[in-house]
Amino acid sequence: MPHLTLELPSMYGDHHVVEVRNLLLALAGVEDVYASSSFRIVEIQYDKTKTPPEQIETVLGEAGYLGEMPMPTETAVPATKSNGETFFRHTAAFEQTGKSVGFTQQVTYSGRPLWPCPGMGPIRES
Repeated sequence: MPHLTLELPSMYGDHHVVEVRNLLLALAGVEDVYASSSFRIVEIQYDKTKTPPEQIETVLGEAGYLGEMPMPTETAVPATKSNGETFFRHTAAFEQTGKSVGFTQQVTYSGRPLWPCPGMGPIRES
């Protein structure tokens, strides 16, 4: 049975391991998935006749796990003033929690990126 190993830079937590396994095991022909957030790799055993490797990579890419991890950096601009638009940092409601959490705080610029989290996106109005 074919074996595919991929590096997933955005799989940095155990909740990502669960999400990656769910995504891959839902594909026809995927027999076994080993995912490690420590090493940021996934090993997949699959039936090539049911699922081509390109489809596996497409699913992981669409979920945000392949390629370079986007890292927005802190701008050192007040949260209510950015390019003339008003916005509030860290006040989005996430579809997995079902609740909206809002707060304000003084965040000093430390040169550190704010890390995104694949698998957890903001709620979209339908």
